[in-house]
Amino acid sequence: MSRNSQQLLKKKKLKQKIDRITDHVILCGYGRNGNQAAQRLKAYNRPFVVIEKDREIIEKNESEVLFIEGDANDDEILTEAGIERAKYLIAAKPDDAANLLVVLSARQLNKSLFIISRASLITSQKKLLLAGADKVIMPDKIGGDHMASLVVIPDLITFMDKLSMEGGDTTNLEEVAIEEFVGQTKFNSLRDLDIRRKTGCTIIGYIEPSGNYIINPEAELRLLPKGKIIVLGRPEQIKKLHEIFNID
Repeated sequence: MSRNSQQLLKKKKLKQKIDRITDHVILCGYGRNGNQAAQRLKAYNRPFVVIEKDREIIEKNESEVLFIEGDANDDEILTEAGIERAKYLIAAKPDDAANLLVVLSARQLNKSLFIISRASLITSQKKLLLAGADKVIMPDKIGGDHMASLVVIPDLITFMDKLSMEGGDTTNLEEVAIEEFVGQTKFNSLRDLDIRRKTGCTIIGYIEPSGNYIINPEAELRLLPKGKIIVLGRPEQIKKLHEIFNID
């Protein structure tokens, strides 16, 4: 088989794989931030497709990740990545202007898509939100805040650093949709879930369907469909939570 035939067959198989996934994440850019995002998504077994135009980067990582070679600003490339079926898009390019174009294109192609964009400059944040981004993350600002916090509240920050959300056998924090408990127990209130006694985990937060966050909720808090709970526990306790309630 010729090299061209091999490449065509490889591209066909890749297209078939991407066409089968839905509610996935489209990750635009596989630099430092994009790579970190990909590792976290893999830890949680979330399906994702990476759009990257650097052939060298693709060749180094294509055994582990579904790549589409091209520019994420191109509507055809976004369509190839299944943007109509995607649930999230992460614009992780190092250039704010490039991310702005990605956000604009993505929002036009999928109005319900949840878009997260990276930004380097504060002045870019507002522009990205106006362009259609739902969340804008500034990695440099987060890093600076973290370093300053190590001076102001060192023990608290160190404790938070010890908490892991990596997935697998190291997780300490978990977010669980109330729908996961449907049919397994009465879920009128947090008390009805009885998670502390059954698993050893502690419910530290509740997210209402409206998006409102309740920290350290009362046991009698009424639970609503499409709400979520935030659970804290040791890895073995989180594992027990998944086993008892058959959480994926």
